[in-house]
Amino acid sequence: MRTVPQPSGYAAPARPAVGRGATPPDEAIRAHLPLVRRVVQRLAVRKPPQVELDELVSWGIEGLLDAFKKYDTTKQAAFATYAQFRIRGAILDRLRGMDWVSRSVRQKATLLEKTYRRLEGTLGRPATEEEAAEALGMTLPELHALLSEVGQMTLFSLEDLGVGPGQERIQLEKLLEGEGSDPVHALLSRERIDLVSEAIRVLPEKERTVIALYYHEGITMKEAGAVLGLTESRVSQLHAQALLRLRGLLREHFGGAV
Repeated sequence: MRTVPQPSGYAAPARPAVGRGATPPDEAIRAHLPLVRRVVQRLAVRKPPQVELDELVSWGIEGLLDAFKKYDTTKQAAFATYAQFRIRGAILDRLRGMDWVSRSVRQKATLLEKTYRRLEGTLGRPATEEEAAEALGMTLPELHALLSEVGQMTLFSLEDLGVGPGQERIQLEKLLEGEGSDPVHALLSRERIDLVSEAIRVLPEKERTVIALYYHEGITMKEAGAVLGLTESRVSQLHAQALLRLRGLLREHFGGAV
């Protein structure tokens, strides 16, 4: 499996002497706090207003402790890579449990997803924003505002693209951990990942770049905006738009709810 790069701005400390069931020393935890803060910084733009940053940090530390306990030194990726997904997963699990996204926002996301998929099925290529806005009977600024609203959904992330009636998800942290060793499950996971990879390849250039910067390079949306010469809100819109396209493709390919 390809190793995910460490987040930019984070220098990994020496390899920790930890493994499954191990209790990490305080200094090992302190050494990895910058990684927790880095993940929190990336997720902060999608937190509900009633959640404080300190809470995200606390949940992230829970994920870090979980990573220390479950990390397998004999066959895992680099600890920082594994821990990054555990930290992120712990924070997102807490936010999901709050279920703060309104039904209307979910309905808007579904409407956008179906519109992009219908247009792209007809056109044979990714629909432009102008084409999507026209199909929805709205102006381009109105579409951008809608994308911004949908982009605030906590679950709206590449790692959370689910397929099929069983709501299976592309969970990178589970792949890193080596779970799901059943050959059929592994084959389905590989098929999903290959499909998403190909779909990302044909995304409009700016959307593809946002996905690469945010997920592969591990930078924040604000930093991605600086690279692209765009505002943070515009990067968030492009991120949401890309995921709508990908989610629609997965729904069509595998069937069931995403």
